[in-house]
Amino acid sequence: MQTGYYAATGGMVAQFNRMDTIAANLANVNTAGYKKEQLITGDFARLYKEARDELPLKNHTEQAAQYLNRSLSRVPQISDAYTDFSLGTLQVTDNTFDIALSKEGQFFAVDTPQGIRLTRDGSFTMNQEGKLVNKQGYEVVGADKKGITFTPQNEIITLDKNGQFSTNIPGTTQMIAGGSMLIVQPENLRMLKKEGDNLYVPDPADPLIPVAQSGGVMQGYIEKSNVNAVNEMISLVEANRLVGMYQKAMDSQMNDLNRDAIEKIAVTRR
Repeated sequence: MQTGYYAATGGMVAQFNRMDTIAANLANVNTAGYKKEQLITGDFARLYKEARDELPLKNHTEQAAQYLNRSLSRVPQISDAYTDFSLGTLQVTDNTFDIALSKEGQFFAVDTPQGIRLTRDGSFTMNQEGKLVNKQGYEVVGADKKGITFTPQNEIITLDKNGQFSTNIPGTTQMIAGGSMLIVQPENLRMLKKEGDNLYVPDPADPLIPVAQSGGVMQGYIEKSNVNAVNEMISLVEANRLVGMYQKAMDSQMNDLNRDAIEKIAVTRR
């Protein structure tokens, strides 16, 4: 068995997965509130040591684990993937319903046909019924777990740092307190699952208790994605070069070494 060929194959597959992740990040570089994906590369030996006691081997003994092929011990593999929830750049828009969260780990809540979903994308609008909705038309959830509605007479709408709206009394500039946005901070960010449309599915076991004193709500701002296009392009070039290097290694294993071996074996000694 040509172990070098399998090692190169494993490395190439890992780089293909890396390129797919980088491409997804670059495709969303201008998506408000998008959080980039990251991969963790491991190797077979480390993964084996972490899980060998759980492998379906007879008696779970050390002797039963001697099947391990040490020549494959350093084949790179994608061992884990995670979402980087670090804060993106905040951009001023001065639009009434552009709302950003300046603190990490906090999310807006929207009501979808599939249930409550979380998002960092605060590009909201008011629909024809006066309800605050996101780009997909899903209603933004208030602290009372209901929608947030405005009337045509609300000419002035302000929002404080904790997510409470204030509107003017019709015909005057006097402001009165209105509803509040539901700002939540999940207990474990790793339990959030991406669903598409920049939405996250919360952990069913998470009660999603409102953050009463958020302190991070900013009206007239949009949080841009946390993807650094330059760094992602550098990583993409690096991954592409590694694929080429692995391809050359595989070609040497399957062609050059095989041909050399065949020629030597075929020599007739007299």
